[in-house]
Amino acid sequence: MLRMDQVYVIRHKVLVEGQSARAVARQMGVSRNTIRKYLQVSAPVRRESRARARPVLETVTARMEALLEQWGLRSTAKQRVTGSRLHQELVEEGLRVGVTTVRSYLRERRRRAAEVFVPLVHRPGEGQVDFFEVTVDEGGERRKAWKFLLRLMYSGRDFVWLYDRCDQLSFLDGHVRAFAFLGCVPRRLVYDNLSAAVQRRAGCERELTEPFRALVSHYLFEPCFARPGEGHDKGGVEARGKAIRLQHLTPIPRGESLASIAQAVQGRLDLVFATKVDAAGVLATERFAEEALQCLTLPAVSMPARRVVLVSVSRRSLVRIEAVQYSVPSQWAGLGATAYVGVETIRLSCRGEEVEVIKQRRGTRAIRYRHYLPELAKKPQAVRQVAPELVAELGEPYGRLWELLVARHGAAEAARVLSRIVGAIVEHGEAEVAAALARAMAQKRCDLLELQAPPSLTPRCIIVPPALATYAVETARATDYDWLLQEGGLS
Repeated sequence: MLRMDQVYVIRHKVLVEGQSARAVARQMGVSRNTIRKYLQVSAPVRRESRARARPVLETVTARMEALLEQWGLRSTAKQRVTGSRLHQELVEEGLRVGVTTVRSYLRERRRRAAEVFVPLVHRPGEGQVDFFEVTVDEGGERRKAWKFLLRLMYSGRDFVWLYDRCDQLSFLDGHVRAFAFLGCVPRRLVYDNLSAAVQRRAGCERELTEPFRALVSHYLFEPCFARPGEGHDKGGVEARGKAIRLQHLTPIPRGESLASIAQAVQGRLDLVFATKVDAAGVLATERFAEEALQCLTLPAVSMPARRVVLVSVSRRSLVRIEAVQYSVPSQWAGLGATAYVGVETIRLSCRGEEVEVIKQRRGTRAIRYRHYLPELAKKPQAVRQVAPELVAELGEPYGRLWELLVARHGAAEAARVLSRIVGAIVEHGEAEVAAALARAMAQKRCDLLELQAPPSLTPRCIIVPPALATYAVETARATDYDWLLQEGGLS
């Protein structure tokens, strides 16, 4: 076949310059039949020829198919059968075939087996959901986190949030946050066959997990699932998740918490969405307004994303939840409690009392010494052990008070005084004792053993045993001398 420039020369010489076909054929070095053909058409025409016989390939095709079937169960995506390895095996078996022939056959075989993707139409109210692993700098520490992404396919509206773990609680909490952010509920959402949603799979049927079924029942959307191992069935969210990671999480974002980082990322996504225009020239915000009308109405009450766990309170008044120890009020020691575990907080309930704690990282402890005030009032040595943590938790004026007590009396005596003050907190309340201490310290009366107790803190009745009436008690309680009443205690 001649090139286009050669065809142009032939047609110009004959049709414009008036030269004969014989003369042009002699000049161009082609046959007169070729000249006549290109005088009839203005461009080269490729004609498909019949497939030529390939006798060598036909002799080895059966053996190649047998080897591919035999090795299919002994290969993976990374340790796959290549044309070179297949050719090597054929040569070792005495078959004469070129490596190019084997590679061409293997390439054509894979082409025929490759899946053909169907162009989909995304209608208003349809979305896709997935998790993605990302890296963040949280509080100065570089760590792995998980990005929850819900994408509305018609308008391209995205919701992103970051979590410590890719577990069922994060999965449910992501939906609750996404629906509240969008102000509506998509009619249909597409997922992978993740364990947070699917308990059992039987062909095309999916048995949902109980928490996910409760979420679907509360918001009334339709869950759909991709084919197992075929993540491209929801290629829209797959591609968008990678794009967000490259466009908005690079360089690695920094923040004091995952929540602050997630809010910053979502803010940038909102700015881009506000000015985005699709191929038809329609603003993305207009498409979202149209899509919101086709979505389900958001329920008046959101579903709490919490997991109920029954826990036992140890003799140290600690409970263990997800490899983390949390303190609870000391009066709960030895009892059973109910924990409502959320993504960020845990609510604990026991005999009508409730406390809420901040969820911690695995392998750590979360101790609140306010839970142990009744015990610390009776244990000065324990107060001495935990005094810095205790006064830091109580706040001022306790921090300054502890410094003054240690400076004047030493750590041992300061712990005894602080223990008695803790007892006053238990009896009268933290606010009242803190106010009394603030007034006393404002008067620069720092020796609390010599201070006159405020009226609200003065005991209603003080009874001194007759045997101790002549003793002056300056730096201790009268009960500290009960041993004197024992037989033989007085000389």
